[in-house]
Amino acid sequence: MFDIGASELLMIAVVAIVVIGPKDMPAALRTAGRWIAKARKMSSHFRTGLDAMIREAEMEDLEKKWKEQNAKIMALYPEGGPAGTEQTGAYPAAPAPTAAAAPAAAPAPTPAITAPAAADAPKQDG
Repeated sequence: MFDIGASELLMIAVVAIVVIGPKDMPAALRTAGRWIAKARKMSSHFRTGLDAMIREAEMEDLEKKWKEQNAKIMALYPEGGPAGTEQTGAYPAAPAPTAAAAPAAAPAPTPAITAPAAADAPKQDG
């Protein structure tokens, strides 16, 4: 950004010593440091606010796209959305458990494995 070499810094130091004087140089450097710190702080604050505004604009854009996609999906289902959804496109709430919940039913019995038919059985020499 700024291209300041060693010779330029030396020239600035010599001019500062001549103009300000060696006695007041520490106070002048301290004051310059404070100004630089304030400038950096203001720059950081401005950048943070700008980043927040950009994030907010992106979120609004994403929300708008989401609503458009949701409207397209809901348009495909004229009776109010896919089975089990409400008009808003949100998933239905889970049913609340009842106070007298029935015990879990036993699983259905699995079919027994039967032996192969005689025609399918391997032939034995005997």
